[in-house]
Amino acid sequence: MDRVAGVRPPVLFVHGIRTSRSMWRGQLAAVEAAGIRAEAVDLPAHGARIGETFSLDGALSAIDDAVTALGGRVVIVGLSLGGYLAMEYAGRRPSSVALLVASSCFTLPTGLGLAGYRGLARVIRRLPDRGMWLNDTMARFTVGRTASADVGAGGVALDAMDETLAAVGLTDPIDSLGRYDGPVQFVTGALDHFRLDERRFRAARPEAPFIVVPRAGHLVSLMAPEAFTRIVLDAVAAAPDAGGGGPRRDFPSDA
Repeated sequence: MDRVAGVRPPVLFVHGIRTSRSMWRGQLAAVEAAGIRAEAVDLPAHGARIGETFSLDGALSAIDDAVTALGGRVVIVGLSLGGYLAMEYAGRRPSSVALLVASSCFTLPTGLGLAGYRGLARVIRRLPDRGMWLNDTMARFTVGRTASADVGAGGVALDAMDETLAAVGLTDPIDSLGRYDGPVQFVTGALDHFRLDERRFRAARPEAPFIVVPRAGHLVSLMAPEAFTRIVLDAVAAAPDAGGGGPRRDFPSDA
C-alpha cells in the first residue's frame, strides 16, 4: 500500500487571485496518482464562476461545499489568496481541517500594503484589455509556457481583483492560526515578495515547519511543481487520520 493511502484524508486545493482551480492541474494529477482523493475549488468570481461577485462569506461557503463533498475533513492547501482563505476557514472550522498548508501568504492583508494593491488593481482594470496582456506576459515570464497554460486554462478573473482584495482585508490570519489547533505547515518560495510579516506567522505557530523552496517565487506551486507536490504528499502522510466532525453552515458574517 502507498505510504499515504488508506485512511489518509483527501486534499482540497484553493487557488490564487485571478486564476482558478486549473492552476492545480499538476498537483491534482500527482496526488491522485499517489492514491489520495483530491479536488480543487473555483472561488466566486473565478474560473467557472467568473461573473459572480466575490465576497469572503461566499468564498468560505464554496470551500465548505468542497469540504463536504470530500467527506467533511481535509488537508487544505491554499496559495496566496487561497492561503489567506484556508487559514480563515481553518480558524472557523477547525474540526474540518486535518492539516493546513498555507503558502505564499505571509504579508498581513491590511494597511498601506493592501491599499496599494487595490489601487494597482483599479489601474490595471482601466487598461484597454483590462490587463489580459499583462497577466499572460507575466505568467509566461515567471512560470513558463506549460505552467502558464495551467494558470489560464480555467479563465482569468480580470474584473475581480479589487473586490477580492477588499474581502481578504476582512481576514485576520494571525487570529485564525490561533483558533485552529491542528497541524500547520507554511510554504514559500525563496524569492517570494509576500514575506513581509513572516516573523509574525512563525510566532503565531512556532511549532509549524516553515518550508522555503529554493529559486521559487510567489507562485511556488507552478515554479517548483515537483517540490511543491512532495511537500503536499508529505503533509498528507503526516496528517491525522480521516474522520471527525463535518463542517457546519453557520458562518458568521464579516459585513
